[in-house]
Amino acid sequence: MLSISNYIDEINKKGGKALSVFLTAGFPGKENFVNLALQILNAGADMLEIGFPFSDPLADGPVIQHSSQAALDNGISLDDAFRFAKEIKSNSGKPVIMMGYANPVLSYGLKEFSDHAGNAGVNGVIIPDIPIEEYENFFDGSFENLDKILLVTPTTPDERINVIDEMSSGFVYCVSVSGTTGSKLNDKSESIEFIKRARSTVKKNKLLVGFGISSGEDAKAFAPYCDGVIVGSAVIKSLMQDDGEYDKTIELIAGIKKNLL
Repeated sequence: MLSISNYIDEINKKGGKALSVFLTAGFPGKENFVNLALQILNAGADMLEIGFPFSDPLADGPVIQHSSQAALDNGISLDDAFRFAKEIKSNSGKPVIMMGYANPVLSYGLKEFSDHAGNAGVNGVIIPDIPIEEYENFFDGSFENLDKILLVTPTTPDERINVIDEMSSGFVYCVSVSGTTGSKLNDKSESIEFIKRARSTVKKNKLLVGFGISSGEDAKAFAPYCDGVIVGSAVIKSLMQDDGEYDKTIELIAGIKKNLL
């Protein structure tokens, strides 16, 4: 199985940029979530981030907060998220990443979480509320077989970006704007300046850009300055407005990917 970084590298070598898509586990429906995820991968997503729902998602804007609450109301648990990941991985060779907050992981148990993630075929984890100062306490030895993807933001100084790059594996998640997921990109040029700074500072890892990317146009604007993009809120918003066939959402994914080739 290719590592996440090697997988992104293969895409880059062919002249493309990677597209990672975020979905909230069990949203909009529990029964057809796996089918939806596979459709999204087939439409052009190169990787999938499965968000496990939490009642207080600090870094998420109203769209993903809504999907997280809806998933909780539907009774979606971490066990469901692992089951979804396992089913997806048994039907696709593309990387699957679990994304969520520290509290549910601590409640579940660090070793139990990493063991279940490994058994499901999960490739990596993104836990945005673990600062580098708590990295070693949280990501103990039981996480050694999972990539730990850390985030940098426009307010992160270069010295800290260096440390984050050193501690990260898989890729570094570059947050393009100061704010929560789904924040509007009011000034692309300002974001691009930060992405250029981050890319010149990150030496060890690939750099994927997320937050605020909602269209093929956004993806195309950032593509020259990174190794791939992450789309979350725009996909969740589309699912909220789509019918049960998800045609518009699939079209959105295909359109974004087309701008990354």
